Amino acid sequence: MEAVYLTFVFVLAIFLGFELISKVPSTLHTPLMSGSNAISGITLIGALASLKTDNVQLAAILATAAVALATINVVGGYAVTNRMLEMFKKKDEGESK
Repeated sequence: MEAVYLTFVFVLAIFLGFELISKVPSTLHTPLMSGSNAISGITLIGALASLKTDNVQLAAILATAAVALATINVVGGYAVTNRMLEMFKKKDEGESK
């Protein structure tokens, strides 16, 4: 029965996430993205904390995958955020395209 509840929560999270993100105006996209990337950093802490289990080999494999994916998400997200913020900076007069 626990699997049914976990599946329900997973599907509900997907639905709510899609509905909430699709309604975000473009002016709030950059701050929201920065915040979500910071929250993704918590995944790194959780992955390292999960190593204190009985099944060390499985935990190490899953933690390594979680660290790799969360790091890619954090670094890539901040790179995209930085690029988007560069679009709003005023150009110097000598930098005409």
